[in-house]
Amino acid sequence: MLFPQSQLLLRNLNDLQGKVLLVEPMADDLAQELSSAGVDFSVYCTDAAVAKAFSRANACYFAARLEATDKFDTVVLFYPKSKEQLAFTLAELSAVLHADSQIYLVGDNKGGIKSLVAHAAKFGLHAHKLDNAKHCLWFALTGLFAKPLPKQDFGRFKLSATLSGVSKDLEFCSLPGVFNHGKLDAGTALLLQQLGHVQHGKVLDFACGAGIIGALLKLQQPSIELYATDICALAAASTTATLALNNVQGQVRCQDGLSSDLPKFQHIVTNPPFHTGLKTDLSVAEIFISQCKQHLTTGGTLTLVANAHLPYAQWLQAAFGNVKELARQQGFVVYQSKFSG
Repeated sequence: MLFPQSQLLLRNLNDLQGKVLLVEPMADDLAQELSSAGVDFSVYCTDAAVAKAFSRANACYFAARLEATDKFDTVVLFYPKSKEQLAFTLAELSAVLHADSQIYLVGDNKGGIKSLVAHAAKFGLHAHKLDNAKHCLWFALTGLFAKPLPKQDFGRFKLSATLSGVSKDLEFCSLPGVFNHGKLDAGTALLLQQLGHVQHGKVLDFACGAGIIGALLKLQQPSIELYATDICALAAASTTATLALNNVQGQVRCQDGLSSDLPKFQHIVTNPPFHTGLKTDLSVAEIFISQCKQHLTTGGTLTLVANAHLPYAQWLQAAFGNVKELARQQGFVVYQSKFSG
């Protein structure tokens, strides 16, 4: 299976000269196609599923920051959902470019790449459209070697929370590309109001993002043993920074879904994703819900928030045999299911 962006890249295969670096590609079969074509390629990605799909690359730099020491002749950047992440990623590329490096961007028309010319100009760069097919665009980008963008640090933002009856302003960290970078989304805010039952034992903050849920739970109940997981390395790095900033301990893992080496939890809490790239992909949440029982102790709970129109309640009922609606507000619903053993 190939996403349209990958198909457009293969249509422009002749542009891939010398040592090639793919940046944030899709989790599809592109690696096999490039290997068959004899392309000398490496990958920089922040998604665990993508890292797995590109395991046959010469090198896979799977991390929030690009830690490569090689220089690349051709770089292909798959246009991110967030324009903030575009600036972050372009800044990471500066260290792997030489004066003759060619940079290309490919993206879905609905993903914002149509505005690339104007957006690049704000950075002092020039974007030139070369191809248009599969509802995607293929651009050349020039000027980055001469005008490298400054590397970005964590953004910090404050939230007010009540701890032991006292209202405090707490700081959190996030990198561009993390869900709701720099702010608290309405769904997570509603979920946080319904977590008073989380008071002891091992607790998993699944799809942890910037680590807001896990950090607040640990600050409110220091005795819990906190775990936090996310498929995105940017999120895992942000959660690690958030926990450190607030002087709380927790295990943070960057992984795709629930792995067998995780312990059993008394509580799992989450605002789960329902997109793969730009497209709605409910399979991520459905698979997660179906697997949760294997990772809960008897009497353990799964508490999640979801958009009200999504079929989470029926999936929870099917998986656990019970589901309770805890709150509903602004188009979001908080559900809870208990594992009876």
